[in-house]
Amino acid sequence: MSTAPSTTTDEAPQSDVAPAPARPRTWATLRPLVLRLHFYAGVLVAPFLLVAAATGFLYAASFPAEKIVYAHELTVPVGDEKLPISEQVAAARKAHPEGAVAAVRPSPEDDATTRVMLSGVEGVNEERTLAVFVDPYTAEVRGSLEQYGSTGALPLRTWIDEFHRDLRLGETGRLYSELAASWLWVIALGGLVLWFSRRRARRKLRGTSGRRRTLGLHGTVGAWAAAGFLFLSATGLTWSQYTGANIDELRTSLGGATPSISASAGGDHSGHGASAAAGDAAHGIGLDKVLAAARAKGLGDPVEIVPPADAESAYVVKQVQRSWPTKADSVAVDPASGQVTDELRFADYPVLAKLTRWGIDLHTGVLFGLASQIALMLLTLSLILLIVWGYRMWWQRGRGSAFGRPIRRGAWQQVPPQILVPLAVAAAVVCYFIPLLGITLLAFLAVDIVLGEIAHRRGRAEVSR
Repeated sequence: MSTAPSTTTDEAPQSDVAPAPARPRTWATLRPLVLRLHFYAGVLVAPFLLVAAATGFLYAASFPAEKIVYAHELTVPVGDEKLPISEQVAAARKAHPEGAVAAVRPSPEDDATTRVMLSGVEGVNEERTLAVFVDPYTAEVRGSLEQYGSTGALPLRTWIDEFHRDLRLGETGRLYSELAASWLWVIALGGLVLWFSRRRARRKLRGTSGRRRTLGLHGTVGAWAAAGFLFLSATGLTWSQYTGANIDELRTSLGGATPSISASAGGDHSGHGASAAAGDAAHGIGLDKVLAAARAKGLGDPVEIVPPADAESAYVVKQVQRSWPTKADSVAVDPASGQVTDELRFADYPVLAKLTRWGIDLHTGVLFGLASQIALMLLTLSLILLIVWGYRMWWQRGRGSAFGRPIRRGAWQQVPPQILVPLAVAAAVVCYFIPLLGITLLAFLAVDIVLGEIAHRRGRAEVSR
């Protein structure tokens, strides 16, 4: 077959100048950089994520487990009529005269006990209270347990909660969970971008084997779970040690801080029992009238009654339903007159405060109850599987007995400056706001540079031989 050029008259004249090489597409230059970041973050941060996922799974499962383990303390046979709350508290104080009444949670359901929380009890952690469980129909004390937090966590859930949050190592241990939350969104976004950038034909699982099948499983599950991981990361950072402080500062500057009710009683309390000791449940008009005043303002169960902190303070009655729909209204009641001195409605919270409340409650598995807890268990289980598959892919990248052949270095050099510079600036801003992300990213870069220099010198030494 002839290869001579055509001589038709409508053909454009041939040019002697060779065409310039086509510039690589933007994604073609960025993909190796994203792949390397995803690889290194996955390999180095995965152990922290694995612990967070495993303990998170246990925490989500602790809610139904708690109801089974502490069924005797939490539930009672349904009787005819509940006793006044003051009689129930008196029975609790008779059984446990130590400490002071910190709060009271009247029985919220027909088969539920009343909780009387005591603070300052010897042998009980100062950050916790001793919850005394009282039968609302007979005033029988059915037991007492340490309680922690606003969700009323009992010993089993408290232990798992602390292990998930800080490995039971205190403030230092919180760094592990903040590190995991700081990187989870980066790894999830990077994996999502890499997955959708692959050709559809290469995403298929059926008929594949080896590393390609592992990659398919890793990518498919990761793509489906990515939104959940982003949510867990964002809400986990909300109450982290360093990033959490930055978030609180940002919320406050935007007018989204959570409001609080004024507990100042006001008025003349002389002759009305106002001189009673702080934390005395019988302060002033007493619990029964305080609860009635709150009911008159529309505060339905479940509620918590907090006695006055001192002679100048009021009772505070607040709703504590964190499941959907959220009930978080509160009122302050003057102990002398029984008048409501202040009201705070959840409907009046700033939008950011509401979103923060819902986000935290969904993260902890209380917003939608059992449905939330099952979803969290599935999400944490998927993260565990992704980590296992990720390490398996690393193993499968090796040759022979070599473990974990790394991703090729120098990817950033291929990124055009007009893209690399804005990315670097954006990364610097994000890392400033999320300190542990920035510190560990710099550490990764330092290690990468050192390893690259060692490999370079070894190569030069071999050439010179």
